[in-house]
Amino acid sequence: MDATPKQLDGAQLAILANRFEGISAKMGNTLLRTGRSGVLNRAKDFSCCILTAGHELLAVAESLPIHVLSGPDIMARSMAEFHPVLRRGDAFLHNSPYHGCSHPADHTIIMPVIDDDGVHRFTVLAKAHQADIGNSIPTTYHGTARDVYEEGALIFPAVQVLKDYRTIEDVVRMCRMRIRVPEQWHGDFLAMIGAALIGERELLALGRESGWDTLDAFTGQWFDYSEKRMIDAIREIPAGSGTAQSTHDAIPGTPPEGICITSTVTVDTGAATIDVDLTDNPDQMACGLNVSEACTRTGAYIGVFNSIDHTVPKNAGALRRIRLHLKEGGVVGIPRHPISCSAATTNLADRVTSATQRAMAELGDGFGM
Repeated sequence: MDATPKQLDGAQLAILANRFEGISAKMGNTLLRTGRSGVLNRAKDFSCCILTAGHELLAVAESLPIHVLSGPDIMARSMAEFHPVLRRGDAFLHNSPYHGCSHPADHTIIMPVIDDDGVHRFTVLAKAHQADIGNSIPTTYHGTARDVYEEGALIFPAVQVLKDYRTIEDVVRMCRMRIRVPEQWHGDFLAMIGAALIGERELLALGRESGWDTLDAFTGQWFDYSEKRMIDAIREIPAGSGTAQSTHDAIPGTPPEGICITSTVTVDTGAATIDVDLTDNPDQMACGLNVSEACTRTGAYIGVFNSIDHTVPKNAGALRRIRLHLKEGGVVGIPRHPISCSAATTNLADRVTSATQRAMAELGDGFGM
């Protein structure tokens, strides 16, 4: 039997890329039309994406970059780590910033897509900011919380909520008892489940229509194409290194001079790589501004993508050319439990993006944001 991987032409790559993005868009439309809270059906504070079975970001339709550029990959890995045997009809609730989620307010449903032979093919993810998450005060952004206990959020590190397509009501009851708007939360929870089910249904149909071997060939070749586009974009940037800073105002729990975030960007045009070094930053602080690993990584990625050719696909292939250097236990980097990451998607994450863009601008005229 010929084991040579199938080679797809440019038209096939383009068609399948749009098919995957279309599925992600259907998931997002489900959240928009069925979400019960105004956070979803008015503010559109949600995102959907598709990952490979190897936990690589494959397709994102219209979503919030801070939700999806990094984080879904880490969350999917934690799902597989905590639940080594995945079956069709499983789904998991995830909002732990210590295991890849952006921050606790972004409840996320993760569902493995299992084919008729029991093989894990893809993972779909639906993330939605909640109106309430059980915090100790009635807000999902507790910027002055000294730790996760003062913050008060219910934390779900890839907790199973669907088995054989049936909801595990124990988790639902716990949330309804703790969350201030239980009916609204439950409606948004059902919307996320529905979005994940739509994604699963459409991917299974695409696999049966196109063949799983074709989809496997597509993912590898699409990542390679995206990486090539990223290489070409990087080689348009002058080689060198730039450093920039961006400062956040002081709040309770931070130094009186505020929090200064430093980003150093090094572009190697020969190797076609971009290194973003965020290690020269303060340690995690007794407040809710600490940035989760997912949002630290994403903040840096946004700063890079804002500074290069905007047509480069945003997926795991392009991300191969960006190397991040993060600090363990940093206020940006990889904060550790039980420090609070309540406001991780905004505030200091924006400072990471700003500093990274400004460091890119140091490399030459016309670069940066």
